[in-house]
Amino acid sequence: MFTPEKAYYPYVSPFDPCKPIVVKTYSTPPNLYMGFQPPNLPQFTPIEALRAGTLWKAFYDPYYSPYERAKEGPST
Repeated sequence: MFTPEKAYYPYVSPFDPCKPIVVKTYSTPPNLYMGFQPPNLPQFTPIEALRAGTLWKAFYDPYYSPYERAKEGPST
């Protein structure tokens, strides 16, 4: 199942002097979940594609910090 953000639980040592990070998260790009590129995918305009970093809207995946609220679409 496609989820743009995954999580894992690293080992926490009882002897670690620092406060443990119990859950770590990472993002996965949408191209991992497409077996092939279907024909006639919707495209960004050339200017939007340069800002988004991809020509196809299906492959656009902005990175947002876990501390930042996600915004929709590429910044214009």
